[in-house]
Amino acid sequence: MRLSKKQETILLLMWTQSLLATLGSLFYSEIMGYIPCELCWIQRILMYPQVIIIGLALIKQNKSIAIPAVWLSGIGILVSIYHYGLQKVPFLQNAGGMCGEVPCNLQYVNYFNFITIPFLAGIAFAIILILSILLYKR
Repeated sequence: MRLSKKQETILLLMWTQSLLATLGSLFYSEIMGYIPCELCWIQRILMYPQVIIIGLALIKQNKSIAIPAVWLSGIGILVSIYHYGLQKVPFLQNAGGMCGEVPCNLQYVNYFNFITIPFLAGIAFAIILILSILLYKR
Protein backbone atom coordinates (compact mmCIF):
# COMPACT_ATOMS: atom_id res chain seq x y z
CA MET A 1 0.00 0.00 0.00
CA ARG A 2 1.35 3.40 -0.98
CA LEU A 3 2.05 5.93 1.77
CA SER A 4 0.05 9.12 2.00
CA LYS A 5 1.93 12.37 1.41
CA LYS A 6 1.83 13.08 5.16
CA GLN A 7 3.25 9.65 6.04
CA GLU A 8 5.96 10.02 3.44
CA THR A 9 6.90 13.43 4.83
CA ILE A 10 7.05 12.08 8.38
CA LEU A 11 9.26 9.18 7.27
CA LEU A 12 11.49 11.60 5.40
CA LEU A 13 11.81 13.77 8.53
CA MET A 14 12.61 10.67 10.62
CA TRP A 15 15.24 9.57 8.12
CA THR A 16 16.75 13.07 7.95
CA GLN A 17 16.96 13.24 11.75
CA SER A 18 18.64 9.84 11.99
CA LEU A 19 21.09 10.79 9.22
CA LEU A 20 21.94 14.12 10.90
CA ALA A 21 22.50 12.38 14.25
CA THR A 22 24.71 9.76 12.60
CA LEU A 23 26.74 12.36 10.71
CA GLY A 24 26.99 14.49 13.86
CA SER A 25 28.41 11.63 15.90
CA LEU A 26 30.88 10.82 13.13
CA PHE A 27 31.89 14.50 12.97
CA TYR A 28 32.69 14.55 16.68
CA SER A 29 34.70 11.32 16.57
CA GLU A 30 36.35 11.39 13.16
CA ILE A 31 36.90 15.11 12.58
CA MET A 32 37.07 16.55 16.10
CA GLY A 33 38.91 13.49 17.41
CA TYR A 34 36.64 12.87 20.43
CA ILE A 35 36.88 9.23 21.49
CA PRO A 36 33.39 7.83 22.22
CA CYS A 37 32.78 6.28 25.63
CA GLU A 38 30.88 3.01 26.02
CA LEU A 39 27.52 4.75 26.46
CA CYS A 40 28.20 6.79 23.32
CA TRP A 41 28.78 3.53 21.46
CA ILE A 42 25.49 2.14 22.73
CA GLN A 43 23.71 5.28 21.50
CA ARG A 44 25.42 4.91 18.13
CA ILE A 45 24.36 1.26 17.93
CA LEU A 46 20.77 2.41 18.52
CA MET A 47 20.92 5.31 16.02
CA TYR A 48 22.95 4.13 13.02
CA PRO A 49 20.63 1.30 11.90
CA GLN A 50 17.72 3.73 11.84
CA VAL A 51 19.20 5.45 8.78
CA ILE A 52 18.92 2.15 6.90
CA ILE A 53 15.63 0.98 8.44
CA ILE A 54 13.77 4.24 7.87
CA GLY A 55 15.39 4.66 4.46
CA LEU A 56 14.09 1.24 3.44
CA ALA A 57 10.62 2.14 4.70
CA LEU A 58 10.73 5.23 2.47
CA ILE A 59 12.02 3.36 -0.58
CA LYS A 60 9.57 0.46 -0.17
CA GLN A 61 6.72 2.86 0.71
CA ASN A 62 5.88 0.68 3.72
CA LYS A 63 5.67 2.33 7.12
CA SER A 64 5.63 -1.00 8.96
CA ILE A 65 9.31 -1.47 8.06
CA ALA A 66 10.05 1.51 10.34
CA ILE A 67 8.54 -0.09 13.48
CA PRO A 68 11.99 -0.98 14.90
CA ALA A 69 12.76 2.77 14.93
CA VAL A 70 10.16 3.18 17.68
CA TRP A 71 11.94 0.64 19.90
CA LEU A 72 15.45 1.82 19.05
CA SER A 73 14.52 5.43 19.79
CA GLY A 74 12.72 4.57 23.03
CA ILE A 75 15.72 2.65 24.34
CA GLY A 76 18.03 5.37 23.00
CA ILE A 77 16.20 8.05 24.98
CA LEU A 78 16.67 6.04 28.18
CA VAL A 79 20.39 5.55 27.54
CA SER A 80 20.78 9.25 26.68
CA ILE A 81 19.00 10.34 29.86
CA TYR A 82 21.22 8.11 31.98
CA HIS A 83 24.35 9.28 30.16
CA TYR A 84 23.33 12.93 30.52
CA GLY A 85 22.71 12.31 34.22
CA LEU A 86 26.24 10.96 34.58
CA GLN A 87 27.49 14.23 33.14
CA LYS A 88 25.24 16.70 34.95
CA VAL A 89 23.86 15.23 38.21
CA PRO A 90 26.57 15.55 40.90
CA PHE A 91 26.02 12.24 42.74
CA LEU A 92 25.80 10.35 39.43
CA GLN A 93 28.75 12.28 38.03
CA ASN A 94 30.95 11.11 40.90
CA ALA A 95 29.77 7.52 40.46
CA GLY A 96 30.14 7.62 36.65
CA GLY A 97 33.92 7.51 36.60
CA MET A 98 35.35 5.17 34.05
CA CYS A 99 33.06 3.05 31.96
CA GLY A 100 35.88 1.85 29.79
CA GLU A 101 38.77 3.65 28.15
CA VAL A 102 36.98 7.02 28.25
CA PRO A 103 35.00 8.27 31.28
CA CYS A 104 31.27 8.45 30.59
CA ASN A 105 30.98 11.65 32.62
CA LEU A 106 33.48 13.43 30.35
CA GLN A 107 31.94 16.41 28.56
CA TYR A 108 33.70 17.07 25.27
CA VAL A 109 31.17 19.78 24.45
CA ASN A 110 28.97 21.81 26.77
CA TYR A 111 27.13 24.44 24.73
CA PHE A 112 25.22 26.97 26.84
CA ASN A 113 26.28 24.94 29.90
CA PHE A 114 23.68 22.20 29.26
CA ILE A 115 23.91 20.90 25.69
CA THR A 116 26.26 17.92 25.62
CA ILE A 117 26.63 15.07 23.13
CA PRO A 118 24.23 12.76 25.07
CA PHE A 119 21.74 15.66 25.22
CA LEU A 120 21.92 16.01 21.43
CA ALA A 121 21.50 12.25 21.00
CA GLY A 122 18.51 12.27 23.35
CA ILE A 123 16.86 15.07 21.39
CA ALA A 124 17.42 13.15 18.13
CA PHE A 125 15.91 9.98 19.61
CA ALA A 126 12.96 11.97 20.99
CA ILE A 127 12.27 13.62 17.63
CA ILE A 128 12.30 10.25 15.86
CA LEU A 129 10.06 8.73 18.55
CA ILE A 130 7.54 11.60 18.37
CA LEU A 131 7.49 11.41 14.57
CA SER A 132 7.00 7.63 14.83
CA ILE A 133 4.00 8.16 17.07
CA LEU A 134 2.57 10.62 14.53
CA LEU A 135 3.27 8.13 11.73
CA TYR A 136 1.40 5.28 13.40
CA LYS A 137 -1.37 7.39 14.93
CA ARG A 138 -4.70 6.55 13.37
